[in-house]
Amino acid sequence: MRSVLLAGVQSGSGKTTATLALIQYLLAQKQTVRGFKSGPDFLDPLWHRKLTGYDSYNLDTRMIGADESQTLLLQAQSQHSDVAVIEGVMGLFDGREGVGKNGSSAHLAQTLSLDVWLVVDAKGMSGSIVPLVYGFMHYAKKTNVRISGIIANRVGSAHHAQLLKAHLVEHDLPPLMAWLDKSVPTLPERHLGLVKPDEHPLPDFSQHFHVEVDDLIETIPKLKKQAQALLSYDKQTNSERNKRLNNKVIAVAYDDACCFIYPANIDWLKQQGAEVQFFSPIAGDPVPAGSDALWLPGGYPELHARALENSASWTSLLDFVKSGKPILAECGGMMLLGKVLVDHQGKSWKMADILPIETKMQDKLASLGYRECTEGDFSGLKGHEFHHSTRTELEELTSVFVVSRGDKGIDQANIKASYIHWYFASAPQAASQFFLI
Repeated sequence: MRSVLLAGVQSGSGKTTATLALIQYLLAQKQTVRGFKSGPDFLDPLWHRKLTGYDSYNLDTRMIGADESQTLLLQAQSQHSDVAVIEGVMGLFDGREGVGKNGSSAHLAQTLSLDVWLVVDAKGMSGSIVPLVYGFMHYAKKTNVRISGIIANRVGSAHHAQLLKAHLVEHDLPPLMAWLDKSVPTLPERHLGLVKPDEHPLPDFSQHFHVEVDDLIETIPKLKKQAQALLSYDKQTNSERNKRLNNKVIAVAYDDACCFIYPANIDWLKQQGAEVQFFSPIAGDPVPAGSDALWLPGGYPELHARALENSASWTSLLDFVKSGKPILAECGGMMLLGKVLVDHQGKSWKMADILPIETKMQDKLASLGYRECTEGDFSGLKGHEFHHSTRTELEELTSVFVVSRGDKGIDQANIKASYIHWYFASAPQAASQFFLI
């Protein structure tokens, strides 16, 4: 399997557009493509899946870890995929700490031996592409990262593209692989990133994506690690992990209010022996009968507050709480359990009235960053926090997570709730406790 990481000079360079355009091009060449996303984003992978038909998995060296990231790539290889296209996060060297260190696209490329194609916003630029690419390439070399190609975005014309291409060749820099013209369509965004694919048609980038090499596919290097390395992982999955959730039925809320789910978390539940049953609070579905535990993921409850206020799910949800069975509520899922949700327009909507909290949307970011439990029952568990709402606790509540930074959450009876989206495989023993009495 071939693989390449598309990284930007900075956020807004056009990584998502370039990634989707490249995937469309490869699919037109009859390639089987798998999309991946560097970092903890939920929305970009949905667009990858819309194109490829396969779940797009998150990779990074901070939350997911190098070994798990490599395994996810190798799994795609073992499933006879032709090309893995990995969309970077922020700028190439932006991460959790330092320059090109933990959590950055550069660190992922370094750790997994991935070639990088640098996405450059070339609007209003000609010769200046040289010192820009030179600086990125030479700093990348210092960290054993190889930038092997350039994709230029928002290029003014074919003549403009040829100028950029010639400058790169003249100064012995990575070649221009392809370019996107200035009329390339873009995807609409809202407060947490791109809109979901079911809200906007997928653009056809074929008339805007211009290839500048003879055989683009052949320029994408083959993955250096081999699928045989999966054998040891499979043995670990089937023996060491020992099916911590064997025969458990896990109810998972899944709709537009609860749509922020890492595909790897669903895989993990099943690997642990659990049966997963989905239901929709927006549709008013009851919690599936016979469920042993409940997971309420994050999403966009604020966009569906009217339907949620009148949801028929609340009766069965309250019954489930009274049963004493475990509940994990993350971000938007936690908001569902509160008394009131105040939307961006200042209108209050009643929620399930199970937790004594009110949540309120605001126009500015409330919190963002990686999170990790440092001690206690959930020690080692890693996740990510990203939200525009704030929580007001209407009575004194007990926190549940010991984190150096971020939301310490709520521990009430059988409910574990917080703004953090957890990555279960980061600490399997800890994560299993969410779903066990």
